[in-house]
Amino acid sequence: METSPIPNAAGADRLLGELRRLSAHDPRTVPQALIDWLDTETGARVAWLDGHGRIVLSSPGFPPGVLDPVRPVLAQLAAGRMAAAVTRSGALQMRCEAHGSGPLRPVLVVAGPVLSRSAAALVSHAVPLLAALVAARAAETASRGYREKSGRLRLAVFMALMSGDPTLARRMTVGAAPPLLDADRLRVRLLACAPGDRTRLTDRYQDAAGYHGRNLLVRCPVYDDHLICLTAEGTGRSSRLAGELRRLVDDNPGYALGISDPHPPAETSAAYEQARHALAVARGMPGRVAAYRGQAPLERFLPREPALAWATEFLGPVSDVPKLTIDVTRLALTFSNSGVARLLGISRNTVAAHLKRIEEALGLSQKSVLARATLALALSITGPQHPAPPYPGAAGRRDAPGLDELLRTPAATAWAGAVLSDLDDPAGRDLRGTLRAWIETDANAQRTGHRLGVSRGTVAARLRAAERLLNRDLLTTGAGVHDVVHALRISGDLARPG
Repeated sequence: METSPIPNAAGADRLLGELRRLSAHDPRTVPQALIDWLDTETGARVAWLDGHGRIVLSSPGFPPGVLDPVRPVLAQLAAGRMAAAVTRSGALQMRCEAHGSGPLRPVLVVAGPVLSRSAAALVSHAVPLLAALVAARAAETASRGYREKSGRLRLAVFMALMSGDPTLARRMTVGAAPPLLDADRLRVRLLACAPGDRTRLTDRYQDAAGYHGRNLLVRCPVYDDHLICLTAEGTGRSSRLAGELRRLVDDNPGYALGISDPHPPAETSAAYEQARHALAVARGMPGRVAAYRGQAPLERFLPREPALAWATEFLGPVSDVPKLTIDVTRLALTFSNSGVARLLGISRNTVAAHLKRIEEALGLSQKSVLARATLALALSITGPQHPAPPYPGAAGRRDAPGLDELLRTPAATAWAGAVLSDLDDPAGRDLRGTLRAWIETDANAQRTGHRLGVSRGTVAARLRAAERLLNRDLLTTGAGVHDVVHALRISGDLARPG
């Protein structure tokens, strides 16, 4: 065996020059690039071994079998009994150098012809640099994994809040609940942005616990360009984030921001729906920022006990289906089937199977806008927990009221009038008639155009105008059409079910 040569300044300069060149590359690729460079410079095959003697990185063509004869030497190097060794494996010279102190040290192995003194010095210079680069890459991999896991936990907390269960959101954090859950009220800001900015913002504001102070930033799993921002009301940190989001919109013409009203944490789903409606409006506004200004949903204006009686009876045929089926159905009323699959981590075929079970049990088609609106209203009345318990006083009533009876109440009539009054178009377009035809053709713009004698583009323009006036999302997700259906039913523009 030989001892390692003393490193010289010329080799160090060459190595540092190569590192400067590689500094423009992705840091994760630099260790491999340096291994490949050493291969070219020395004319030998190069490998970096971990403390267990496993190859972590190697240059192309490195023969793993050559390590077998020198395993005892590698074990001594890894254990700290030697710093470096030169031996042979068959016809190849094996130059091995360890790094660090203590057991399980990494080892650089160079297998090939006898190295010149300058090449051997270059190898010695490379050992501590490679050790640092590999350690940095491992730390970055661990950090990236932590960020990904933190993101999944934040999404889980958000979904628990969306289901109306802040207690579940707190439990799933195993004692490290985000401060947001202590807020009396929160606001949802929904930013439409470049997907890369979602990661940049979540990383910038993430704290040591994996949250964002009294905020919670969640990359939407359905829409790649949506960043969901939950902000606690009345905090300076919230204001700072709000300002950052507005600056992003100002600086990027393709960005838009929708802002909800404040809500208790248990009503996060209502806040999220408001933010989605506001975002749809914001896209067509000059500043591309909009706060929600629409009417409250219909279910808040219906008499509670009769409405619960109707909804319970309507959903009676599905009262014994699994809760997952109901959860899938709720989500499918505002997301595509593929979006629901991504949210719940199931296949699109599984989503379709759940929806088919609901359709068959209730005797409705979810392709029908009218049927979807009725189902959405029933599910909104019963709330996130299903099946709904019998409503108070049910025993004294012979049967539940029909939806037609509920929609005749003075409060519902006043609500519909307020919704439809927003459709007064300064340009004189028949937005109300367009919406009626669009709903009756199950949101098919081409068929709507044929019925009205206008182009498909004209239909889309009118629907965009209706979105802005109603402050509801009609085209992006269609989530706002349900209230419009009920308002037109109440006004007599659409047939009302019994």
